[in-house]
Amino acid sequence: MAVTGRLGLLALLAAPVVGLLLPGWAGIGLAAAVLLLLVVLDLLLAGSVRRLRFARSGATSVRLGEACEVTLTVANPGGRPVRAKLRDAWPPSAGADDRHRLSLPAGERRVVTTRLLPTRRGDRRAARVTVRSVGPLGLAARQGSHDVPWTVRVLPPFHSRKHLPSRLARLQQLDGRNAVLIRGQGTEFDSLREYVIGDDVRSIDWRASARASDVMVRTWRPERDRQVVLVLDTGRVSAGRVGDAPRLDAAMDAALLLAVLAARAGDRVDLFAYDRQVQAAVQGSTELLPALVNAMAPLEPSLIETDARGMVAEVLRRTRRRALVVLLTGLDAAPLEEGLFPVLSTLTSRHQLVVASVADPRVAEMAAGRGDAEAVYDAAAAEWVLAERRQVTARLARHGVEVVDAVPEELPPRLADRYLALKAAGRL
Repeated sequence: MAVTGRLGLLALLAAPVVGLLLPGWAGIGLAAAVLLLLVVLDLLLAGSVRRLRFARSGATSVRLGEACEVTLTVANPGGRPVRAKLRDAWPPSAGADDRHRLSLPAGERRVVTTRLLPTRRGDRRAARVTVRSVGPLGLAARQGSHDVPWTVRVLPPFHSRKHLPSRLARLQQLDGRNAVLIRGQGTEFDSLREYVIGDDVRSIDWRASARASDVMVRTWRPERDRQVVLVLDTGRVSAGRVGDAPRLDAAMDAALLLAVLAARAGDRVDLFAYDRQVQAAVQGSTELLPALVNAMAPLEPSLIETDARGMVAEVLRRTRRRALVVLLTGLDAAPLEEGLFPVLSTLTSRHQLVVASVADPRVAEMAAGRGDAEAVYDAAAAEWVLAERRQVTARLARHGVEVVDAVPEELPPRLADRYLALKAAGRL
């Protein structure tokens, strides 16, 4: 039960009447009894909220930053009309416009639409629907709550898709339209053509030249059907925030761009997220992009150190043949020293490894600061961090590891460019 402001106003108006006509406790008691009688009468005449029936429909998924709508159908099987306020409650991160007015005659139904504008990834689950049915006098209301479950999955926004057309154009140049003369581990024979000045003499096919009237050269193209394994580190290092989002979100964006590009190149793309165990996995999916965004959506960073040995063992278990393994993690020296470096040779001996890391642009800004003593100390600390990252990058390079270290906006295109460069060089 709930009372409205109208009851308070009525009590306020009754006070001078009681004071003039019947002062004392008897008058106060009489006024209170009348008000109580009106409240009871209003509650009896109000439409029942317990008998209402609810059903949901609408969006089940939406990209982060985009709006969606969820509809709530309310049916009134009772004999009295329901004039009510309805709250369709959602978590704050769902960004719900959740308060509605409802006028529902007996035996009819109405559709209420709740607009959502989520501010975080993951599954946003509807809370209870609360209805406050006001009586005809407007003094009191029946109130009740109903569980009407519904889940909207908020998917990664995939901002880096704007870089896809330019990378696909470069891929088309590699994939058979402009055949390359580079013979590498990841290239296959494409065709023969006449020699032109500037061609590598090592590409000359002497047998074909003997049968033809001109010197012939072999052309090669990047081999298709290679395997690309994307590994998202969801451990402690992925929880650090860069700007308004954790590093994990920027790593996801880079992984999505690379995955779509590699799939268009004819390569097989697998993904798994790992800290101490596999948190999500996509393997051999025909609908790659929907599978990836659905697997990534509920992922959250874990505040524990990643088990690098377990991660490498999982890569080796899932990948039998030589593959391109892209590890999206941090370049912090201490975690790598204790985790990845001891098992690095096990991984690089069988696969081509690329380590992609999200850099904080604030560190570079601090390194350039010289305004006062505090800024100088900040600059020294930032330079130490940058020098440590350069040392880690150099050490990884000595093991044959490709490193891409960039700020969130630049990481996806730079990682895609590194993939294209490896494919053009026949190193996949």
